[in-house]
Parts: sequence; structure tokens; C-alpha cells
Amino acid sequence: MADEICSMTATELAGRIRRGELSATEVMEAHLERIEAVNPRINAVVTLLPERAMEGARAADEVLARGLPVGPLHGLPVAHKDLALTRGIRTTFGSPIFADFVPETDALIVERLRAAGAVTVGKTNTPEFGAGSQTFNEVFGETLNPYDATKTSGGSSGGAAAALACGMLPIADGSDMGGSLRNPASFCNVVGLRPSPGRVPTWPDVAPHPLSVEGPMARTVEDVALVLSAIAGPDPRSPLSISEPGGTFARPLDRDFRGVRVAWSRDLGGLPVDVRVTGVVEGGRRVLEALGCAVDEAEPDLAGADEVFKILRAWRFELAYGELLKKHRGQMKDTVAWNIEEGARLSGPSVGWAERRRVELYHAAREFMDAYEFLVLPVAQVLPFDVGLRYPTEIDGVEMETYIDWMKSCYLVTVMGLPAISVPCGFTPEGLPVGLQIVGRPRDDLGVLRLAHAFESVTGHGKRRPPVVN
Repeated sequence: MADEICSMTATELAGRIRRGELSATEVMEAHLERIEAVNPRINAVVTLLPERAMEGARAADEVLARGLPVGPLHGLPVAHKDLALTRGIRTTFGSPIFADFVPETDALIVERLRAAGAVTVGKTNTPEFGAGSQTFNEVFGETLNPYDATKTSGGSSGGAAAALACGMLPIADGSDMGGSLRNPASFCNVVGLRPSPGRVPTWPDVAPHPLSVEGPMARTVEDVALVLSAIAGPDPRSPLSISEPGGTFARPLDRDFRGVRVAWSRDLGGLPVDVRVTGVVEGGRRVLEALGCAVDEAEPDLAGADEVFKILRAWRFELAYGELLKKHRGQMKDTVAWNIEEGARLSGPSVGWAERRRVELYHAAREFMDAYEFLVLPVAQVLPFDVGLRYPTEIDGVEMETYIDWMKSCYLVTVMGLPAISVPCGFTPEGLPVGLQIVGRPRDDLGVLRLAHAFESVTGHGKRRPPVVN
């Protein structure tokens, strides 16, 4: 029965708990059993609170027994990315500097998940300060890919993606600046949505900016929409928050896509892409055409987007971690120190240029999307790579200049300011997952979810479970 419970979707589990067909206690026991069996091999959940989780599950059952109203995630186990503040629960940011840090407040996304009825199990692994799309750190070590334990799970929400793929969790939260919700979803055959900036408010945040967002992950698009319905919506503490309520996403995702214009891009204007990735993603184009979409090869002009991203990323790193570097340089990984120092070297005019160009790129993308309702492309330019490799240094013979260059297919989309999702697209002959990235019009998160749901319904790639749980 435990295996059956851990294989159910979050939507099904939530419905069964509400109807009394399953208790929250049974659901929690099953997931804790799966974590105990699988997590030692994968290292996805890095802080586990089984007693607290069971106490929360029993409290959830008591609420139902008393006939009180419940939220959409009532009784569902959740673990929070170890970048999110969790009151009374160790939050390390993947850094030795904070190895024993226990915050006194919750991040807004944690507040909302709890208010919706989710029960906290613990924290999921992340690279130090979320830097880089490879989940490893000096506090907890590496999170392995459930489909091939010699490979990385991606990042920076790598612990969340791996835990979902293994059935250790039905839902998870994450964050995304350069692909951290999309890349690990692609690498682990789950679904990760980068919402529109402001869709999921962030707090506390030293410098709210549209490059960095928080959002949901799950095994199905419907489950991602369910979580989004609970965490989206305005909050006065977040100056970028969108006023539209989260309940907008608690609706059916079915839609007829016949005649809908889709821009198809193999490489987003000439990026190097592993031929094995291209081979899998090309099958996704045929699926879109079978759905009735009118698919054209096209992409927006993203001139300057790479420089914009690197400048604004470096600026944010210096702002967030500059003082830490002065005091704790010996405890920071070299790529984080480099990113902070790049930020310290920036001039006011260079940051000003980056902001002006970012706005220009947003409007160029918006105008491009007047002609096309969706832009579809690979999530990642590479397959899940050896877990001992800290980042790819070349793709198809093209040298990568920095530790983040191999993720341009994600972070150039970030610069456009549009919602984007990673949905399972298939597997290589070696059994490695590949994700498809669907980008929508400004603030059309629902449209993105609906096309991803249609794609998922036809292909069923997300139902293929990793061998580690078989």
C-alpha cells in the first residue's frame, strides 16, 4: 500500500484525504517509509523531521474529523528547498557558513504551503546559495540522479526534483534565476514551472527583481497547477507581486490547441546543443503538430541577453553575499566568490545598461509573442552529466566561458521575463530524461500549464519511474 500511495499524484492524494479514503497519517507514513528506503542512495532530503511530520499529519486528520474547512494541499507531505527560511528548522543555504543556522521566521512560500494544508517533512538539497545547476555542497554532499546514480540531478532545486522522481514527496517548492526550477525537472523527468515574475511573491528578499522567482515542482502538470493555486497571489511585503489571486489556477487544464501558433527553436539562435538532446526534443515537435498546433521554426532576437543576465546576476550576488565574502571567503566555493567579485567590479553605467536592455528585450519578446502564442525549445543544452563534474566546460566542441554558460537555453528565457515550464519529453537510448521547455506570453502562466498538460497527456513520459524505486 505504501508503494501505491507514493505513486499517486498529489491531486489524487489530496482528493482521497478530503474524502476520507486515506488519512493524512497513512500518506505521511508511506512517504517517510519511501524516504528511509531511497534517500540514503540519492541524498535529496537533507534535513528530515519524521516526528514533527507525523504530528502534523495527525493534526491534519483531526481537522478533517472535526469537519473544519481545509486548504487545497491538506495533508500532503512537502519538503522545502534549503534556500527557503523555515522557522525552527535548520536552513543552511548549502553553505558551511550557515551549517547550524535555525531561522526564526518562514519564507512567504513556506507560509502559504502550510496555510494550504501541506505538512513539512524537512528540507531538500541545493548547491551553495543556489549557485549553479549542479546540486552539491560541503554541508550535505551531492544529490544523485534517480535515473542514473552516476549523474547529477541538476539544480539548483536538484534535491526537490530527485525527491519527487523517487516518490519521496508528492509536491515541492523551488526557486529559479537561471533555470533552477526547469533544469532539475528536465534532468529528473518531473515538472518544474518558472512562473511569471511576481506570480509567487518572494519575502524576505534583499532586492526583489524579476530575474529571480519562486515556484512549484511536482510529477504532473496538474499537480504543479494545484501547488501554484496555493502559493500565487498578491502580498504587500513583495513590491513585485501580481494582484491576480492564486485560485485562477485551480481550474481544468483541458484546451483545444488546433491552429495555435507555436515558434519552434532547436537552439535559441545558435546555442550549442548535445545532439542526443536534439534527438529527443525533435519528437516533441511532432507531438505539438499532432495536437493541431501550427509550428514554425522561429525565435526572438536575444542580442545582449547573455550579458544582461551575467551583469544582473553578479550585481545580485554582490548585494546578497558581498559582506559574507569579506568575512568567510575560505568557506565559500570558488564560483560563488567569483560571482560576488564580478558584481563588486560593476559600474553604475553597466548596471544601468543591463536594466535598459532587459526592458528592451522584454518588449521584443512580447512583440514576438504577439505572432506566436508559445515558444518551445530544449530545457537544457546537455544531458545529465557525471556527478563529479562540477559544470560542463564544453558542449559539442564549444568551450563554456563560465560555470553557468551551459544553461543559456534557460537563462536567456529568464531575461525575457516570460513564464516557462519544463515537461518530460522522453529519454535517450541510455535512459536519461530530457525535458521540453514551453514559454508563454507575458503573465500567461495558465496557457503554459495548459499546453504542457496537453503534451503530457499525449506522451505519458512523466509516468516512467526511475529504477531506484523499482
